[in-house]
Amino acid sequence: MRRCLVVWTVFVVCIPALPRDRHPASPAPNQFEIGRRTFFDFGPPFNFYDVFLVRPMESGTSIERITLTPAGNACIQPAKVEIRSTSLSESVATLLGTVNPCTIPEKELRRELKRCKKCLVFSGADVAMQVQCASQTRTIHSDILDKDMFDTAANTPEHTSWTMRLLARLDQAAGPGVMERPVFAVPEGTEPPANSAYSEVWEEVSSGKYDALFEGAPDKPSDLYRASQQPLSVPTVRLLSSSPLQPELLVQPEYPPIAKLAHIEGSVTFRVGIDPDGSTKDFAIDSGHPMLREVVRKAVSGWKFPTGIDKQQVQATIEFKLNCPVEHPQR
Repeated sequence: MRRCLVVWTVFVVCIPALPRDRHPASPAPNQFEIGRRTFFDFGPPFNFYDVFLVRPMESGTSIERITLTPAGNACIQPAKVEIRSTSLSESVATLLGTVNPCTIPEKELRRELKRCKKCLVFSGADVAMQVQCASQTRTIHSDILDKDMFDTAANTPEHTSWTMRLLARLDQAAGPGVMERPVFAVPEGTEPPANSAYSEVWEEVSSGKYDALFEGAPDKPSDLYRASQQPLSVPTVRLLSSSPLQPELLVQPEYPPIAKLAHIEGSVTFRVGIDPDGSTKDFAIDSGHPMLREVVRKAVSGWKFPTGIDKQQVQATIEFKLNCPVEHPQR
């Protein structure tokens, strides 16, 4: 009787395991949104908010940048919204470069976010990029520190550096952003209302569609948009008294922009002589803030009184009022 020996051969195929935090292969997104809060240690305002909407076109990429600025002062620097729309000839894929945001490992992103938890950061930007990866929506967070922005040897991590380059390209296309603005802007009038051509975008902003891009931020885009639609108070300048004569031709002084910025208001009392032809002479200030005196002198030089009056002196008072709403302290 023969005995048969059966030998089983087992082939083991080793397949490299993907790291647990690495997303499965996914095609690069063809559109995305980015929320960026840029903050400074001087102000107010101290924060500026940008929303970038990047979409594909038949011959390139469309870019819309929505900028929302909180009120620096409820009276002269109200909340403001702006939009810039432009396009690039390159595709979204070309704009992203060699990086597919859907495949960036979460572990690497978390490590970059923790790189400077105990650092003193005076300026910088919090960035959230939202992309569609297959059937899931993914949000990629980046912290841009002041050294990343201003230090040429900052040793910025890989993915944060890529985010900065992408934002720089979007800013270059959309035009000057908050970094190119004056540190302290002098108000020169009210801002025009938001362009009705973008009514759909404003509806999305006001409904809170992009609020999730700014989790933990001091402001929400929807709140800033609604605040920007409130009418701006209008400063007034008026003649309170002129004795013993009233001018026939009254030239009102202009409210100095620098006085508005410095919250200067009040009355200027002065004396002025009258020539026989009705023109003024010998202007003299009795009281009033120095920032308001010169505009009063300039305006009064154009006043006209009844002719035929000689050696007559008029005492008058002009009031400057900002008409600011009462600001309640925040808790």
